[in-house]
Amino acid sequence: MYKVLIIEDDPMVAMINEQFIKKNKNFEIVGKFGNGGSALDFLENNAVDLVILDVYMPKMDGFEMLRRIRNKQIAVDAIMVTAANDREALEEALHLGVVDYLVKPFTFDRFQMALEKYMAQNNALKDVDTLSQRSIDRIIDNFRKKSEELFPKGIQERTLMLIMEHLKSSSGVWLTGDEIAEKTGLTGVTIRRYMNYLAETGKVTGEMNYETGGRPCMRYKIE
Repeated sequence: MYKVLIIEDDPMVAMINEQFIKKNKNFEIVGKFGNGGSALDFLENNAVDLVILDVYMPKMDGFEMLRRIRNKQIAVDAIMVTAANDREALEEALHLGVVDYLVKPFTFDRFQMALEKYMAQNNALKDVDTLSQRSIDRIIDNFRKKSEELFPKGIQERTLMLIMEHLKSSSGVWLTGDEIAEKTGLTGVTIRRYMNYLAETGKVTGEMNYETGGRPCMRYKIE
C-alpha cells in the first residue's frame, strides 16, 4: 500500500483530497499538513511514497518545497493540485518531475486517473535492479501507452491540460478557435481537434456564432 501525504492549506480541498484517496484501496494517508515547512520536517523523518501538493501555501509554496525535496534527495513522488493555471506554473511543475498536475476544481475521475498514472509508473520499475536498453525502452513505451489509453487517439494529455488551463482562465467567456490558438501557441487544426473532443465529452460548451459580420465560426466556453 502506498503512503500518501496531503499538503494543502485549504481545509475544504484537503478534505476532498482525503476523501478521494480513501476511495482507492491501494493508498493510505499518513499525514496532512497546511504548510510546506511542517510537511518537509515530516518527510525528513518518515517514509512517504507520494505527496499531494498545493502550490499556493503560507511560508513556503509548493514549488519551493518540491525544490527542497529534490535537493535533499528525499525519495518521494508528487502530484500537484492547484489553482495555478498558467503555462509558467505547469512548466515549473514538469521541470520538478511531478507525476501529474491537477487544476482546481477537479473531478473524482481525474484525481483517480492521477493515482493510476502514479501506480503504473511505479509498478513498471518495481523489483528491477539492472536494466538493459531494451527493457528501459519497453518500460517507457508501456508507460506511454498506458497514458495514451486514457484519451482517444490524437489527444495528448499535456496539450489537453494546456488548453483547459487557458479556458479556465477565461471561465464564462466565449472564445473562438483562433483566440484559443493565439493564447496557447497551438495551430488552428490542433485546436479544432481538441475542442471537438472537449465539446463531445461535455467539458466545454460549443456553439456556432452567426454574429461575426462575416463567415460564421464556432466558439467555446467553460463555466
